Amino acid sequence: MFFLQDQTAFTFNGVLVLGTLGMLFMAVMLVSIVVFHQRKVIRFNKKIQKMEEERQQMLLRASIQFQEEERQRIAADLHDDAGPLLATARLYLNENLIHQEPATQLQSIFSAKQIIDDSIQLIRNISHSLMPPTLKNFGLEAAVKDLFEKINGSGVINASARFHDNRQRLNDEQELLVFRIVQELVTNIIKHSSAGFIHLTQNAQGNIVYFRIHHDGRGILQQDFDKMEHNSAGLGLKNIQSRIRVLKGKIFFEIDNTHTYYKVTIEVPREPIK
Repeated sequence: MFFLQDQTAFTFNGVLVLGTLGMLFMAVMLVSIVVFHQRKVIRFNKKIQKMEEERQQMLLRASIQFQEEERQRIAADLHDDAGPLLATARLYLNENLIHQEPATQLQSIFSAKQIIDDSIQLIRNISHSLMPPTLKNFGLEAAVKDLFEKINGSGVINASARFHDNRQRLNDEQELLVFRIVQELVTNIIKHSSAGFIHLTQNAQGNIVYFRIHHDGRGILQQDFDKMEHNSAGLGLKNIQSRIRVLKGKIFFEIDNTHTYYKVTIEVPREPIK
């Protein structure tokens, strides 16, 4: 009788242990299924996010590429078509004045030629500003130095640029985008900061190229840039940010510890030269 009771107790305990193990196994399986599902959802969301970022990059790149191609087309049209037309008009103007008084002829010819010459020079300037020939023919370093030399030559502000490590250049598209950013930043500094000097340096570390612009005028900080970027009036800043996104780079606005000058830092990762 005592033996039967022990056997029954043993059987009951065995069933209890097996049941507990079974429930534990089911709980582990359930948790594993939930974790697996969550990881799958996370991977799917990351994939969707990456696809959206790539789509945005593609749209931005296409938009800016279209703008640059349009600028180059306009530059070519102005240089090749408008210039010769104005030059021809100047010749016609000379011929049509033969029946006027000599003094009037001379004065009219001189005034007309001066206006036409100014117009031709203006067209050339517009053409060069849309697609600087130095950038196209010699690259970013030459174009930036040429820009700063012209600013310095005005005598209004001391300007200089120095490239420390440009042995491995950015590709053509990157150089064009960086030049546009530098051009916009420098224009804003000249127009709004009342700076006495502006200096650009270029360095590289690993796969990142750094462009730093220093000036001693009135400047903005990062929080100011972030706010102004979302204002409808900040078109130039939006263009800067759009180009930074296409470059997959970063931009920082700072002031030094002594509060004597402002600094803008542009970080651009290198890509294979196309």
